[in-house]
Amino acid sequence: MNSIGAAFTIVASLLLLTLPKRLAALPILLAALCMPRGQEIELAGGHFTVLRILIFVGFLRVLAKGEALAGGLTSLDKLVLWWALLLVVTSAFHTSDAWVFRLGLVWGEVGCYFLLRVFLATPENVTTAFRFVCWVVLPVGALMLLEKATAQNPFGFLGAFPYSLVRDGHVRATGPFAHPISAGTVGAACVAIAISMWRRSKLTALAGLFGSASMVFAATSSGPILMTLSIFLGLLFWPLRRHMKRVRQLALATVLGLAAVMNDPVYFLIARIDITGGSQGYFRAQLIRSSIQHLDEWWLVGTDYTRHWMASGIYANQQHTDLVNHYVAMGVMGGLPLLFLFILIVVAAFRSAGRALAEHQNEDGQPFLAWLLGAIVFGHVVNFLSTSLFDQPIVFFYLPLAAICAILAQRPATPDLHPTPPYPRPMSVRP
Repeated sequence: MNSIGAAFTIVASLLLLTLPKRLAALPILLAALCMPRGQEIELAGGHFTVLRILIFVGFLRVLAKGEALAGGLTSLDKLVLWWALLLVVTSAFHTSDAWVFRLGLVWGEVGCYFLLRVFLATPENVTTAFRFVCWVVLPVGALMLLEKATAQNPFGFLGAFPYSLVRDGHVRATGPFAHPISAGTVGAACVAIAISMWRRSKLTALAGLFGSASMVFAATSSGPILMTLSIFLGLLFWPLRRHMKRVRQLALATVLGLAAVMNDPVYFLIARIDITGGSQGYFRAQLIRSSIQHLDEWWLVGTDYTRHWMASGIYANQQHTDLVNHYVAMGVMGGLPLLFLFILIVVAAFRSAGRALAEHQNEDGQPFLAWLLGAIVFGHVVNFLSTSLFDQPIVFFYLPLAAICAILAQRPATPDLHPTPPYPRPMSVRP
């Protein structure tokens, strides 16, 4: 960690300790958007990034102030805890250092989720956080556009990779993230966040839209673009929100129909998608096929070796192929039980969004916010087919989950069954 990263960490920690609860999530979101994972402290084999340090400070604040989860422990919270427990327990069946890596994942992901659950206690807190995100992504998006034009990363002095990736002549901006796909994924989620601000402040919404759309464009990755389109598709179904059961049935029938007429499995449609040029859709489709073919190797508790699944490996780990699929990565780490628990988290998020929509349907703005948060989760569901998220971008998967719980924690307004007449009734006069 250099001096700039250390100064940022100290200031952000002080803000996290002293800001009122409604603003306490802002330093965490700022770190997720601006601080590369290269800003870290290595200690006893662990990698303590700025985000992980802030999570530790955040829990100190929560304990000192006696702050609690808004609305208590929900079914979604319990599933996240079970997922974390299983992730750590299954490390006993992997390499000796697996538990260190997994404890880091739990600390970064689950810790971030529960801090957001504490700090985002009301829909108003969610709106404040979203407004902040809109203004932060504006300079981030502008700098990523500069990176795409120059192939030099302006965030290099913070520890990010100084040179941009180039594929088939296209510069793929990374910004403060570990990979262009990660940067584009955050941008796609922030597009929806910006849309949520349109009715409250068009200037804020425009700032967020410019910054987030710039991130998606500069990343030049098909996955984030598809995630953005998936979010818009989810928003387009808003008028049909009361008929989603039929929509799901139609979607299932469509998949079954495609399976009946296609020579390859349905998921090989991924191989046909190439929006930016040079996309590796075939690799992603073949990865799914290979994981199914080698199911006997990982179904129970995962596996430590997948290098033989594909013709190419990954530079960062000689034991594995490039697991560019979040669902496959869950299976490799903890087998089918961990994968199913992760899927249950997503299902619980959708159900919670639907419940928030139903309970707050008479309140101005709340139903659409709940629907929009569900659309962000749907975008991630699609994007997880082409990438495996970690560190900063995963914050923007847990952010909508925590925001949904914030809506549910607010008691719905009950209609007044005996309203006061708008004017006094005339007195009856006896003849």
